[in-house]
Amino acid sequence: MASFSQLEKEEPDFAARVKAAFDAHVHKILATLRTDGAPRVSGIETRFADGELWLAGMTGSVKFADLRRDPRMALHSGSDDPDTFAADAKLAGRAVEVTDRSELARFDGGTEVPEGEPSFELFRIELEQVVLTALSEAKDALVITSWRPGAGLRETRRE
Repeated sequence: MASFSQLEKEEPDFAARVKAAFDAHVHKILATLRTDGAPRVSGIETRFADGELWLAGMTGSVKFADLRRDPRMALHSGSDDPDTFAADAKLAGRAVEVTDRSELARFDGGTEVPEGEPSFELFRIELEQVVLTALSEAKDALVITSWRPGAGLRETRRE
């Protein structure tokens, strides 16, 4: 497992392209596992901050209940329509719930989190794999680049 800052340190150009793909769309697609093991797909907003990738949202969300029970997850950046497609990104890993009030406050811009239930839930992502799918410069092939902690980058072309 790795933080996004580890990816940025090891592969800064790749990390910048992945971040750009995620930042290109406000809504991303999160995949979690239901209690019966079936997949659940949900929309979510994400944020890169302090070298980490964060998931935050309303309290009581079923996607966050899924992650507390089984932290395995996948996240997709979303894609442009085919005629404007440049790249999209996917990642797999584990979501770690953040309940520390000072960390919640730091994420929320320094606002003190009042006593009682916080107004949002927060998870930090630990990366197992990151994949960027992009068009080649000649726009004649898909170039799929993947990274795993300790294994570096691997590239595949599909024409």
